[in-house]
Amino acid sequence: MAETSYLIGLGSNRYRSGPPRKVIARAIDALAAQGLDIVSRSSIIANPPLGPGKRHYANAAILLQTDFPPDELLGLCKAVEVEFGRRAGRRWGDRILDLDLLLWSGGCWAGPMLTLPHPALQDRKFVLAPLAEIAPDWRHPLTGLTIRQHLHHVQRNMPVDRSPNHP
Repeated sequence: MAETSYLIGLGSNRYRSGPPRKVIARAIDALAAQGLDIVSRSSIIANPPLGPGKRHYANAAILLQTDFPPDELLGLCKAVEVEFGRRAGRRWGDRILDLDLLLWSGGCWAGPMLTLPHPALQDRKFVLAPLAEIAPDWRHPLTGLTIRQHLHHVQRNMPVDRSPNHP
């Protein structure tokens, strides 16, 4: 089976497992230890919380390759989150580790626990900025725009046409 590429977002803002920047670095190492080929990693940036959280987040992105289909990779990512001490909680609350599958080279995926591309990635600067460092020319399969173009739109508060197969 040919290897599949994925873009994954990482976030942390709780100190239970160490400073958020170190949690992200250790999480990337944990994913690599699971046999995932980490092709590229962004720098780690600080961002204000989205929603009711109180602490700033450390965010980053990685490009990886694996033979896992999206649902199996999601399961592995959830296991790593639990290994780091993540527990179920309120949406957008403080988190020790958050691993989000954002895009994959197969285009779109829809399952009970996962939708690819991530439904909100094109609206979130804290996701797009790290992605633009490592995959600026990766095209969103629904809008047809590159990560760089989506980041430009978010930075300028410009609307994006969300219709499928946008030219």
